[in-house]
Amino acid sequence: MARRAPGSDPAQDAPRVGAPQHAAAGVPAVVHTLRAAGAQMGAGRTLSLLRRVNQHGGFDCPGCAWPEPDRPHLAEFCENGAKAVAEEATERRIGREFFAAHPVADLAGRSGYWLGQQGRLTEPMLLEEGADRYAPVSWERAFDVVAEELAALDSPDGAAFYTSGRTANETAFLYQLFVRRFGTNNLPDCSNLCHESSGSALVETLGVGKGSVRLKDLHQADLVVVAGQNPGTNHPRMLSALERAKRAGARIVSVNPLPEAGLERFRNPQTARGLAGGGTRLTDLFLQIRLGGDLALFRALNLLLLEAEDAAPGTVLDHAFIREHCHGFEEWAADARTTSWDAVLAATGLPEEQIRELAAMVLGSRRIVVCWAMGLTQHKHAVPTIREVVDFLLLRGNVGRPGAGVCPVRGHSNVQGDRTMGIVEKPAPAFLDALGREFGFEPPRHHGLDTVDAVRAMRDGRVRVLFAMGGNFVGAAPDTLATEAAVRRCRLTVHVSTKLNRSHAVTGARALILPVLGRTDLDATAAGRQFVTVEDSMGMVHASRGALRPPSPELLSEPALVCRLARRVLGPQDEVPWEEFAVSYDLVRDRISRVVPGFDDFNARVRAPGGFALPHAPRDSRTFPTATGRANFTVNPLTAPEVPPGRLLLQTLRSHDQYNTTVYGLDDRYRGIEGGRRVVLVNPGDARELGLADGAYTDLVGEWADGVERRAPHFRVVHYPTARGCAAAYFPEANVLVPLDSTADISNTPTSKSVVVRFEPDSGA
Repeated sequence: MARRAPGSDPAQDAPRVGAPQHAAAGVPAVVHTLRAAGAQMGAGRTLSLLRRVNQHGGFDCPGCAWPEPDRPHLAEFCENGAKAVAEEATERRIGREFFAAHPVADLAGRSGYWLGQQGRLTEPMLLEEGADRYAPVSWERAFDVVAEELAALDSPDGAAFYTSGRTANETAFLYQLFVRRFGTNNLPDCSNLCHESSGSALVETLGVGKGSVRLKDLHQADLVVVAGQNPGTNHPRMLSALERAKRAGARIVSVNPLPEAGLERFRNPQTARGLAGGGTRLTDLFLQIRLGGDLALFRALNLLLLEAEDAAPGTVLDHAFIREHCHGFEEWAADARTTSWDAVLAATGLPEEQIRELAAMVLGSRRIVVCWAMGLTQHKHAVPTIREVVDFLLLRGNVGRPGAGVCPVRGHSNVQGDRTMGIVEKPAPAFLDALGREFGFEPPRHHGLDTVDAVRAMRDGRVRVLFAMGGNFVGAAPDTLATEAAVRRCRLTVHVSTKLNRSHAVTGARALILPVLGRTDLDATAAGRQFVTVEDSMGMVHASRGALRPPSPELLSEPALVCRLARRVLGPQDEVPWEEFAVSYDLVRDRISRVVPGFDDFNARVRAPGGFALPHAPRDSRTFPTATGRANFTVNPLTAPEVPPGRLLLQTLRSHDQYNTTVYGLDDRYRGIEGGRRVVLVNPGDARELGLADGAYTDLVGEWADGVERRAPHFRVVHYPTARGCAAAYFPEANVLVPLDSTADISNTPTSKSVVVRFEPDSGA
């Protein structure tokens, strides 16, 4: 019998493939936006909502965390942002009749796309132990179930409380307060799976685990290096910022194993030139690097900068900045001079002439910004790679001045804000001190579990309750089969959600689905209309106000859900005024202002149009709250993934019709793929050597040091201009290939961009 992957769908596994595109957005993006939004929301709701997205007085897009300009455009959204809004504001509904007709086993056999298309959840649902399907349950009974299972644990550390990046600041603050009053720091979140490597590297080198640039810095830069990132699909509004920088004279360098349409040419749909003309060519230099070669590239650039300084002393490096603000330069420079060009060229796959061309561009630029995303953060050597990027910027003083700095581009709209609010498994002592003073208790001090460690703990029976505030835990985590087996060992799994995803079909002995208001929904309490706040990828905090009538009177807001759950679990004797917080979010913000640095006078400042910027010491004053009190140069030995003969190095990535694990459609328009997702992109030269015909079907088999082979069956081979030796496939379908125990050093982020695979005959045929 043919084998199928869990959650696959034969109707989606036979894609049509055409030529990839070389420009992003333009009229096609407008057409696709209106078509997708209209199908979910209808014409009237589409026009009403889209004019409020990312506007002062409107709501924050539930998609990416790219910041809004000071004066938002009337259409301050992108194609994928509109799809995110449409998914949430859909007129489709899921009620008890749906669950009566679909046992959990049936849901488990459906694709993530099918699950997401069913509509908004409308009432709490409970899967009792031994039952085969969810049944409606009252909110009070749902909270009782959670309280019962938490009370039965041997220790508070027997529960893990996951958080998605869409959770607003107020919810995140209340959630971590509840969890810590319960007695644990087990607060895994989606940052653990994506930008944890960025935070680890930046805290060590600069003292702040966030980017140092504001949007205006991109506009003022002379040179922007975009490494390991695809803005055209993942952060499309970034293309507008790059276009503005380009028109002001900046040069743009793209470092990526795949050519990406958005970085080639941008047809801005907000301008006549973008709609009717040829748009703007963005990339001046494309470095088609091998996966995992970025550390070697930046080491080579740094060597070339040192050699240029030797040739013209006093003209290349910013000696005053290094002397006054940095630590460790001499030791770093001595190591950098040992860099081997043979090792660099082998790791990067780039011609030496291209690296020298980039170095010449660097020497001709005073203000440099380096942007990156998961192409840098999801390797075993991800943290050293980002530390080397910081070394590169420190050499010429490109931190703490206009038009320059580090720019890790975050994903979900408030993933950075969640961390700011205390969603972290290893909290800083100062944060715990402030939290304890404000609420009169001693928070737990021991380190909790991140996402990967939470899965390991479920696997080993140490965590028995998984509570997920949003997101798709099963879909996002690595090593799909191992993760699903671990989750099924739990006594209780709880998912706070707006729509269905695969996590609802992979359950513990008991399971709850708790539906809540979305970002687009009107939130009204006895105190009047409420709003929440979010922090974007550049540290701006602003308000978000939903406007739609909720899809069901049974829905709670996320803050109300947390408050009611906390009261039920912690009991009437708990002194936190949970009932007051559920009614007035201003009261929550007052408490945040006394606990979290930078939020002074929170309620007044966030009501100003555009909100306010959080302090960032390296950017604001060139002060560095590191262990040395200075910006730290770090020595990072040159390393890169090793790939045996007959194998390729595979990265997981998104299609254009998805956001994280949410699949909006089955097309990847810019890459020329339609109607399917189980594809593997392979360089034609590699494909010939491996005997992989274009259009053939194959199994991907992951090979790892643990000796366990992981198989992703029935993928269509697509000949595609990837870097030689590299391949690509979409997540979450390819997550099955990423071992739970293959993680980045220091950050513990899954190595989803460094998957060694071989190809075997299709077992799904």
